[in-house]
Amino acid sequence: MEQAQIFSQLQEIFRDIFDDLSLVIHESTNANDIEEWDSLNHISLISAIEKHFKIKFHLSELQGLKNVGEMATLIARKLARA
Repeated sequence: MEQAQIFSQLQEIFRDIFDDLSLVIHESTNANDIEEWDSLNHISLISAIEKHFKIKFHLSELQGLKNVGEMATLIARKLARA
């Protein structure tokens, strides 16, 4: 799956989790950019991403992520291995 496809699907997941159909994410988007992105929504977001893409993250992988772009890259790597 191409990065653009992953990003498009992430966009829909973010809109669903944060209940905001107008939300637009960018590669540089991080928790500081979305007011509702607290620890509970973070867990919901990760869970939704894992379910949607049928992948599992290790805590160590998530701890180093700085933004949505890095998340998309990690998803692409995991999908390529599957």
